[in-house]
Amino acid sequence: MDLFEHQAKELFAEYGVPVPQGNVARTPEEARAIAEGFAAAGHPRVVVKAQVKTGGRGKAGGVKVAEGPDEAQSRARDILGMDIKGHTVHAVLVERASDIAQEFYLSYLLDRAARNFLSICSVEGGMEIEEVARDHPEAVAQIPIDPLTGVDMALATQIVTAGHLPARAIEGAATLAERLWAVFTDEDATLVEVNPLILTTDGRVVALDGKVTLDDNAAFRQEHARFADPGSADPLEARARAKHLNYVKLDGEVGIIGNGAGLVMSTLDVVAQAGAEFGGIRPANFLDIGGGASAEVMANGLEIVLSDPSVRSVLVNVFGGITSCDAVANGIVTAVGMLEERGEKVTRPLVVRLDGNNADEGRRILREAGLTVVEQVATMDDAARRAAELAAAANLAQPVTGA
Repeated sequence: MDLFEHQAKELFAEYGVPVPQGNVARTPEEARAIAEGFAAAGHPRVVVKAQVKTGGRGKAGGVKVAEGPDEAQSRARDILGMDIKGHTVHAVLVERASDIAQEFYLSYLLDRAARNFLSICSVEGGMEIEEVARDHPEAVAQIPIDPLTGVDMALATQIVTAGHLPARAIEGAATLAERLWAVFTDEDATLVEVNPLILTTDGRVVALDGKVTLDDNAAFRQEHARFADPGSADPLEARARAKHLNYVKLDGEVGIIGNGAGLVMSTLDVVAQAGAEFGGIRPANFLDIGGGASAEVMANGLEIVLSDPSVRSVLVNVFGGITSCDAVANGIVTAVGMLEERGEKVTRPLVVRLDGNNADEGRRILREAGLTVVEQVATMDDAARRAAELAAAANLAQPVTGA
């Protein structure tokens, strides 16, 4: 889960990481009120920053300096509703402007290739770290972090020194780096980034920006519900999550249901390959019903997939192991019946390939159910090709609505 900037800074502040004062506004009037508070305290200059989960806000015009409440209101009016790389701005952070002497870069991340943690620090802040690494590689320090020992003050000092930060920033930056490590580990983050980390004209080191990605796999032991952003979640993914389904929405036409992540990933590849023959038909989703899936899980999965109006056909690819093929077949029959009882007649074709544990029984259940939308195919390759063919044919017909 990615956090908005204001959420990242809220988390930073809880760990003693210095951040500028600021509040979130969702209307121009709220932005004005926040700026009035700063002006009353003798700090009329503020920065109005779009709150979206993407980079490049400044280049897109989503970060503006305002000289007083009137201008803050005007800036917020301009920024709210903007589209920044496909993200609509629904809120702005109105922050007291900082007097910047120098900008740096600092982050901790999970280095999946090395299977380790990594710290990146650079004296060149305020721009994309990829650009800095390309144009000035000598300015970027990459320090591996031993997860068993972590980052103490000595290593934090080594990190910021390696990043070539100036002597007057070393102590403050090291303290901040040590605290950021606590954020990274205690909150189960995969990325904690500050760009820019600034040295102010009065000698303070402050996190002027913040980016945090939290590991959803650790959500069970964290209290991160306060950071949830239901409005940005795909509705189908949210519904699937509520049913405890491992579902990811994709931009294609063939709904995919399988058991086991490896099998589902292979199915996506086979469908994409087969779909090239039929005008570029692609998978519409990833859905792994897992091992030992019951008829209810199968029914829930099929309901979610058929709820996607872009789906033109569905491929159910199951190799029975712990998951019994007869349970999958019963789930398909149950799901079709349940949808039709709700007045949502299933019209999109279901291509089913069953193999493995109780496959013969599963095929018999489907055959005797007499579901006209179900077509059984023996092999994965043939099933993928048939699903792609059916999806392409449906695309040439009237758009499908409902289930």
